[in-house]
Order: sequence, then structure tokens, then C-alpha cells
Amino acid sequence: MLYNHFVYITTNEYRTTLYIGVTNNIQKRLEQHQFDSLNAKKTFAGKYNCIYLVYYEGFESPKDAINREKELKKWRREKKNNLIRSFNPKMETLNHQVI
Repeated sequence: MLYNHFVYITTNEYRTTLYIGVTNNIQKRLEQHQFDSLNAKKTFAGKYNCIYLVYYEGFESPKDAINREKELKKWRREKKNNLIRSFNPKMETLNHQVI
């Protein structure tokens, strides 16, 4: 099934900082994070170089995606890491899967 909206988690090279976001174009959003990381560093993801996609979920409804993003942001770090590892056990970079 193709989804129109995504909740995603990116991290930095050392997997020490997580960024959770929602988008309707995951490829473009990852490009924006990459650009900001290399240039302006005005956003959280850019400032902390969170350019490595490690988790994503697809949704048909933007409302469902936003609600899931809010839910994940409230979680403790350990729970977020467990979610990521259940989807991506080695926390490998998944950017190539969506581009």
C-alpha cells in the first residue's frame, strides 16, 4: 500500500540524538534536513545533524500521522529506541529505501 503521509525518526552519525517528524514527502524532507545540516543549521535536525533515517511509518491520513508523531514525542528515549530496533534492529541508515 502506498502512503501519503509519514512519521519518521532521524538521528546523527553516532545515534545519540533523535528527531521525530511528520511529512507528506519523505524524500524531500530528508533532503531539507541534509541541506540545513550542511548550511544554515537553523532547525533542530540541522543543528544536531539528524540526517540519517532510522525509522518511518506510513499513514493515509495526515491527522493520523500527526497524532502518531505527538504520541512518539512523549515517549522516553528507551521506548523510542525499542521501537526503532523492532523496525531496524541494527539502526542502519534507511535513506536509500525511500529515495
